[in-house]
Amino acid sequence: MSPKPRFLPTVLLTAVFLTVVLLLCPPFCRAEIAVTERPAAQMPNAVHAWTFAVARAGTRLVVVAERGIILLSDDNGKSWRQASSPVSVSLLALQFVSDRVGWAVGHFGVVLHTEDGGATWTRQLDGKQAAQRLLDDAQARLQQHKGNPEVLQKRLAEAQRAVAEGPDKPLLDLYFENERVGYVVGAYNWIFRTDDGGRSWQPWQTHVDNPGGFHLYGIRQAGNALFLVGEQGLLLRSLDGGANFNKIPSPYNGTYFGLSSLADGGLLAYGLRGSAFRSDDQAAHWSKIDSASQNAISAALTLQDGAVLLVSQVGEIVLSKDGGRSFQSQKISNPKPLTGIVQAADGTIVATGFKGVSTFNPASFKAQ
Repeated sequence: MSPKPRFLPTVLLTAVFLTVVLLLCPPFCRAEIAVTERPAAQMPNAVHAWTFAVARAGTRLVVVAERGIILLSDDNGKSWRQASSPVSVSLLALQFVSDRVGWAVGHFGVVLHTEDGGATWTRQLDGKQAAQRLLDDAQARLQQHKGNPEVLQKRLAEAQRAVAEGPDKPLLDLYFENERVGYVVGAYNWIFRTDDGGRSWQPWQTHVDNPGGFHLYGIRQAGNALFLVGEQGLLLRSLDGGANFNKIPSPYNGTYFGLSSLADGGLLAYGLRGSAFRSDDQAAHWSKIDSASQNAISAALTLQDGAVLLVSQVGEIVLSKDGGRSFQSQKISNPKPLTGIVQAADGTIVATGFKGVSTFNPASFKAQ
């Protein structure tokens, strides 16, 4: 966490306004917000909401959006229905580890869990609970003299401040390796780990080499390593199953917005101003990639045929047919900001963004 607020450029262009509201809202405002406990309203036009991410649960498509909206499609994106959601906060990312079990994260430190393919969800964590866990952990470490006293006192002060500030810190990404072990990450170095499917969460900040408290935007596995990326070129790697995330040399000093594991075992990191880098040796070396975009890249996807797609925050789609080593812009009619992308069971490309859900036929892509 940072001692003074700074602008939080989220992974998603359409979440910027919501994030600024969170960071600038005074303590009394935060304390009065009950959106973490208020179920999302059923909206007749929910498919046109600001949508932030999409994932597959078997053949089902699941989308998360503003105001806690969750959408489901069982016909490859042709039609959508709204699922019940226990919160009214914007949900920014989601992942399924099977056709039934998945998680979603979002503003106010919310973590949701489903065991029926997204039809129903339960809240496993929110920012208030997360801050209290952080404080409990800091107090226990101090009492047990687990570490440098000065560092322990600093962490205690940060935890006390987090409790006082309330549930204002968004979670921006997540990674689960199976139905039990997973991580959620977000602003100001917030990272929590579960080993029991989300029934309990442990603060994991002390396992991450991020003394500046930089925002964590993405977490992914590649090979036998776990990677974290964030602002100001933050790049961390764990070679011990997530026990420790160590800072490694970064080829870029700007903000990374995400990571993508490639079909051939490579790793793609992407971020501001169309920046993209590929590694074939678990981040020991990087190659700068021409992404064919000058705009912030918000999501990446490896298609069923091995091709790689990137989407940008102004609505561009760029395609690579050589495993993410080079990209070409695609002609898209009426482009709009895009935030997430997935391939449906029938091959259709489904994207989330500023004006709801969009679908594309990959066979129709033509290089400019």
